[in-house]
Amino acid sequence: MMSPWALVGWQAAAGVAMVAAWGLLTLQGGPTGSALWGAVSVVVPNALMAWGMTRRSALAGGASVLSFMVWELIKIILAVAILVAVVLWYPALSWPALLSAMVVCLKANWLALLRRGRIEK
Repeated sequence: MMSPWALVGWQAAAGVAMVAAWGLLTLQGGPTGSALWGAVSVVVPNALMAWGMTRRSALAGGASVLSFMVWELIKIILAVAILVAVVLWYPALSWPALLSAMVVCLKANWLALLRRGRIEK
């Protein structure tokens, strides 16, 4: 079984790579910051969910399904709140940088599973 913290780590590494790529490609703060916010909008809510789901009280028998649903809802609300805040308060927003960082961070789970050999090529 793969730890949820390992998946969050893969997402964070993908986010760092995207921020570095946008920084090196554009040499501008706007796209680099946008990539950073895109990564944050994926990694932070997933880290919060991983924390909530791995707490001892969340692992109790019948409460696990309800706990998953509650933490998933919290994750979605937090991700949307981060994105709304970025759109409203980050004047140098670059949509391509934000969205590409989000997509790469979200797809980092597949890389982690491929590396562990759980998905056949």
